[in-house]
Amino acid sequence: MHNMKAFEASLTPHLTLEDYPFAVDFSAHIPIYDGDQLRALDAQSIAQVQAEWAHCWQHGAGVLVVRKLYDQVAVVDAVTEVFYQLLHEQNQKPQSSGDHFAAKGVNGRLWNCLEKLAVTHPQAFIDYYKNPLLAQLCEAWLGPDYQLTSQVNLVYPGGAAQQPHRDYHLGFTNDKEVARYPLHVQIMSAMLTLQGAVAHSDMPVESGPTLLLPYSQRYEYGYALYRDPEFVDYFAQHAVQSPLQKGDGLFFNPALMHAAGENVSTDVQRMANLFQISSAFGKAMESVDQQRMQLACYDQLKASHLSAEELSAAATALSDSYPFSSNMDRDPPAASLRPVSGRDLLIQALSEQWSLEHFSNALQALNWRKASH
Repeated sequence: MHNMKAFEASLTPHLTLEDYPFAVDFSAHIPIYDGDQLRALDAQSIAQVQAEWAHCWQHGAGVLVVRKLYDQVAVVDAVTEVFYQLLHEQNQKPQSSGDHFAAKGVNGRLWNCLEKLAVTHPQAFIDYYKNPLLAQLCEAWLGPDYQLTSQVNLVYPGGAAQQPHRDYHLGFTNDKEVARYPLHVQIMSAMLTLQGAVAHSDMPVESGPTLLLPYSQRYEYGYALYRDPEFVDYFAQHAVQSPLQKGDGLFFNPALMHAAGENVSTDVQRMANLFQISSAFGKAMESVDQQRMQLACYDQLKASHLSAEELSAAATALSDSYPFSSNMDRDPPAASLRPVSGRDLLIQALSEQWSLEHFSNALQALNWRKASH
């Protein structure tokens, strides 16, 4: 079980600039790299700096900054213009988007920017994502065949800070759900995702750039810790911030404790394009139509008198039990950080004795909520 003394002990020893040979600066334990220098590296040096990044994310501060990740600010500005256009269109609709770890409506949240940018402005998408340096960062943690997703977060002057947290996957759970996963799975889960952010505006400290707790990804029990009031107090006292300029990139281990900061400025609309870069390995070997299976077995399941344990086992074998991926516009965070899964729906249907037709209609509605458009 977690405890604060063990957590604090895990934060040491600290590293220094000498531990990051390719970094050009070091601030609040965070190594800072220069994008122009990185673009000039040969293949051998690229491999060395990628190993340095991976060590930082796993064993070091857990976070790094790349100045001038984009050397052409015009590329970032063109995408920013599209994001504002998409946010304006979204705001004309009656339903406002939910958010993770922040109150609904306090900022501008644009989900699935990857697809929306590609289908709205293909040239802007290509100019933005052809960046080899971005690909090198992704591959340093995940190897080839990674999968990108992105969301825009726009925090207005006066926007409140987020709650400190860890991120997707297990960050989007509650303590009871975390406890269902063996510790080795909790540790492994951080290897499946790299978090990143590209600054689409200058982000001085007063605008509330991300609050970070260096080295906090080291603590193995951290997914069950971050809601603890004692930890929240510790985070408030020890978290650091790294101001960014437009086109800079920030990349961190999803297990790093962090939170968007409070925007106390009077005139800065802080915009970031947030990345969740996912491992290729979180997929089953075969394509299986779980909903077809569920419908085929539904009447027999209703007629069977299974124990709770038997029903749970059968439902898991029949279902897409994990609720992600989903469409966060149609399936926004609400009372729970996790949307409904196919398994959740099957268990509910059996508990409430739905007809096969009712269950089939509910599955179609679930498909619609999860479809990207």
